[in-house]
Amino acid sequence: MNRASASLCGRQRRPLHHALGQSAVEFALILPVLALLLVVIADFGRVFFVSVAVNNAARAGAQYGSQSNTTAADSTSIEQAACNDYGISTLATCLTILNPTATQCTCGNPSNSDPACSRISSTYCKDASTQANYVLVNTSATFNTILTYPGVPSSVTLSGQAIMQVEEQ
Repeated sequence: MNRASASLCGRQRRPLHHALGQSAVEFALILPVLALLLVVIADFGRVFFVSVAVNNAARAGAQYGSQSNTTAADSTSIEQAACNDYGISTLATCLTILNPTATQCTCGNPSNSDPACSRISSTYCKDASTQANYVLVNTSATFNTILTYPGVPSSVTLSGQAIMQVEEQ
């Protein structure tokens, strides 16, 4: 056996426990980075989930209110429908968490000074009859991140809005 092949064989016969120790050290160094990445991904998933839930709650409230003129005038029940969709059954609790608001707007009623109704009048009432009624539901919820990230706010207010025409009856 010549000297070159002996040194080559010596490199191949390194004990296995050295490689395992090196892998453990590398894993210990990268583990905090992986854990932080997992938390960041979880926070992004949560913010999108809450955003969809807030928008769906507004849509559920507007859908309830658009059933008839009677339901459109009942803002408490519209707010309760939004809260139920969000997963909160007690209206008092929901008013502090989801903050739903319901507004009924009539196309032929320019005296309504609500800015939301003026927006509906300018957008939706162009081709509608003067007796057309619309229900506007706004929702908003505060989202808090799991960790505080530098340069990123830890608290964000997410809002949803739905506008539906009331069925004529």
